Amino acid sequence: MDSAAVHLEEPHVLAVDDNSLDRKIVEKLLKNSSCKVTTAENAQRALEYLGLVDGNQTSATHNASKVSMIITDYCMPGMTGYELLKKIKVSGRRSGNVHVKAS
Repeated sequence: MDSAAVHLEEPHVLAVDDNSLDRKIVEKLLKNSSCKVTTAENAQRALEYLGLVDGNQTSATHNASKVSMIITDYCMPGMTGYELLKKIKVSGRRSGNVHVKAS
């Protein structure tokens, strides 16, 4: 198999964590695993990146289509990781793999 065919597209992971050290560790691990990583320091920033603010779709729809996986902390101020994933799911804008990292 051609090595170019194996690396057609690297997965794009959105990592959400309010702890900057945890965010940096997750980002480094994922980049070492050949993932493209975008980080957000809270659920609101993640929703903004995905083009979902207050449940409304915004012009950032191109970002949502590029994200293939979301890893989120469970316990964050303002909105938990679980609440974040519920909002994304309800929006109907995401499909595919959604994984939760709890710390």
